[in-house]
Amino acid sequence: MKQDAIYIRWFADIRNEDVGLVGGKNASLGEMYSELTPKGVKIPDGFAVTAGGYWHVLESAGILDDLKETLAGLDRNNVADLAKRGKRARDLILAAGVPDDLWSEIKAAYDMLCDEFGPDADVAVRSSATAEDLPTASFAGQQETYLNVRGYQALREAYIRCLASLFTDRAIAYRIDNHFDHFKVALSVGVMKMVRSDLAASGVIFTLDTDTGFRDVVLITGSYGLGEMIVQGAVNPDEFYVFKPTFRKGYRAIVRKNLGEKRVKLIYGHGGAKEVTRRVDVPEIDRKRFCIADDDVLTLAGYALTIEDHYSAKAGKPVPMDIEWAKDGETGELFIVQARPETVQSQKAGDVLETYHLDERGAVLAVGKSIGDAIASGKARVITDVSRLPEFKPGEVLVSDTTTPDWEPVMKTAAAIVTNRGGRTSHAAIVSRELGIPAVVGTGDATGKVPTGREVTVSCAEGEEGFVYDGTLPFHVEKIRLSDLRRPKTEVMMNLGNPDAAFGLAMVPNDGIGLARMEFIISSYIKVHPMALVHPERVTDEAVRRSIADLTYGYQDGEEYFVERLAEGAGTIAAAFYPNPVVVRMSDFKTNEYASLLGGTYFEPEEANPMLGFRGASRYYDERYREGFALECRAMKRVREEMGLVNLIIMIPFCRRVEEAKRVIGELEKNGLRRGENGLQIYQMCEIPNNVIQIDAFSDYFDGFSIGSNDLTQLTLGIDRDSAVVGGAFDERDPGVKRMVAMAVEGCRRNGRHSGLCGEAPSTYPEFADFLVEQGIDSISVEPDAILKITLRVAEVEERLMGAKRVAPLPR
Repeated sequence: MKQDAIYIRWFADIRNEDVGLVGGKNASLGEMYSELTPKGVKIPDGFAVTAGGYWHVLESAGILDDLKETLAGLDRNNVADLAKRGKRARDLILAAGVPDDLWSEIKAAYDMLCDEFGPDADVAVRSSATAEDLPTASFAGQQETYLNVRGYQALREAYIRCLASLFTDRAIAYRIDNHFDHFKVALSVGVMKMVRSDLAASGVIFTLDTDTGFRDVVLITGSYGLGEMIVQGAVNPDEFYVFKPTFRKGYRAIVRKNLGEKRVKLIYGHGGAKEVTRRVDVPEIDRKRFCIADDDVLTLAGYALTIEDHYSAKAGKPVPMDIEWAKDGETGELFIVQARPETVQSQKAGDVLETYHLDERGAVLAVGKSIGDAIASGKARVITDVSRLPEFKPGEVLVSDTTTPDWEPVMKTAAAIVTNRGGRTSHAAIVSRELGIPAVVGTGDATGKVPTGREVTVSCAEGEEGFVYDGTLPFHVEKIRLSDLRRPKTEVMMNLGNPDAAFGLAMVPNDGIGLARMEFIISSYIKVHPMALVHPERVTDEAVRRSIADLTYGYQDGEEYFVERLAEGAGTIAAAFYPNPVVVRMSDFKTNEYASLLGGTYFEPEEANPMLGFRGASRYYDERYREGFALECRAMKRVREEMGLVNLIIMIPFCRRVEEAKRVIGELEKNGLRRGENGLQIYQMCEIPNNVIQIDAFSDYFDGFSIGSNDLTQLTLGIDRDSAVVGGAFDERDPGVKRMVAMAVEGCRRNGRHSGLCGEAPSTYPEFADFLVEQGIDSISVEPDAILKITLRVAEVEERLMGAKRVAPLPR
């Protein structure tokens, strides 16, 4: 021990079991400092003033009875009365002051920190309630934290203010709601060396995906400056996702990065007690780049897994964690400054899958990041100032610039929450998850676009983006008990293009992804024609050049922008469904679709019939696109070799002739993707009659075939499925089409190749799914909204066929 004291415990002497003495935050800091510093996790040094100090303050001043009287008979739903009583309780503590014997111990401990770090050491003073951070409840920022506290006077004032914050309005309301006795809860205060993140960055880490509960990722958020801006929701931070299983194997498994706006940051003040911190704008050049490097992301992920593993081992079960981090701008070191068990997703029942579906869409009033996956409707209420909170009525949709802990009593009664600012770890996001209500954060302008009194629908059921729609829109909730769902022998897979939806959809019982559409990632995440990035000199339109420059800012060059963004999109999907197979179809835009990408008109010919023109495999070895295909290959190679996601299978679309197959395989090999190497499988879309007729020859080049029922039907029947004149005759159930499908499945079996189908026919016509199972197909891949229905259908058909010989799916 560093000193003998009644009210002081140094982090080195604290363990997690000391929560009754030093509160949740300090117990966790002590546990990590003691147990995890030897394992390489950096924790700033410091000490806790025990809960005994809090009781000593109350008893010395003789205010305990006054506090009890102040809170007696409180109606927590009366916001005005709650505010009045809360202020009186805080004033009683602030007036009490710090007894001399207690202050002498605090001062002596602070002196020891100054001996270690220099005179007037800057410290963070953090509240740590004894009933806080319990496994079943943890609200964001209930008690106060004070940063950049220097010197005796500032430390003494920060300590007593922390004690008074035990009686903030939201803390009082929370204790009532959770049936905690106000006077069986005490406050310890942690004093720890500041990390100079005002000169660098800070943020929050969750060891799961906060919106879906997906357990296999570490989510790291970060922004410039001190961490309060993120928690308060004052900034939209950067986001980084690291995939745990392959990271543990040594791969650089950053599967996804989202650039946040990061408009403001909190830094040290100019000096003096009046301005210990100040808020400043972030220069545009810094806003447009990530706040930390990839190496920092991976270091933080390592810290997070070490912490999660430690707490899980102690608990004897998985314990996802909620962690705060800070980077010191003077030393470049990364520190963990807080950790506690995550208490929202980890507490949810895992057996019941609840899926919200919006039945129709309306005019969009605002768009932001979706928090949760629910839908809610109600009248909007714009609240621009805390003084207007009493106007809010239960069941309304709260619309504000941001939220703070003072808003929590009202937030609890809201149907949904919408904010202008904030990210996935902002106060509004954390509290809405805790409450189980949908929130759309970081909209930028909701307070100006969503008027008070307007009926709105808030939808978080459409992926990463959340929408505020005009009007009350119909929706329904689908519930299924997963333990009741029997898995059929035929693999039931998903078609997916949107990486935003991957983590959530991975919770639905599935056998992997039968079709991941690269086109969606390119059009939504990259937006630029790959050849315009390889040859920017050919793009002469200044407006287009500026748009491309904005998108690619912060990347080494345009090519790296394309490769990284594509790898992240495909990598997110591959990670979500790991270790199940994820079949990624290489780009299959038609020339008119390619031309619509930024810079595309400079590289695409005009065709009378793009559906049958320069598309799919024919582009990959052609000089007009070969360099673009090389970028696609680099991205797939990165997913497999750098992220370690070897469950990714490459699929070649619209390959017309066997000679073409040979040339495409050659191009893949030139770009480092050799069939069979590191388990790489290459599939072909079986969507042209020639693919069926010559399946024996095509089998020399491919490991599996996925029947594209849309194109195969179109080309078998000679019908343009988009034609308003003859499109009505398009029908996958035509005997000729079914004969083609049957021949393809039989050809695969004959050649020992995997057979699958990834068109819309099984979803549209349940009897077509029956037909596929009867043919002995290995996998059926459908849209996500149909997978449960098809799974049940396939299981029923298999049961019916039990008497007949069933061919087992071919191994991959």
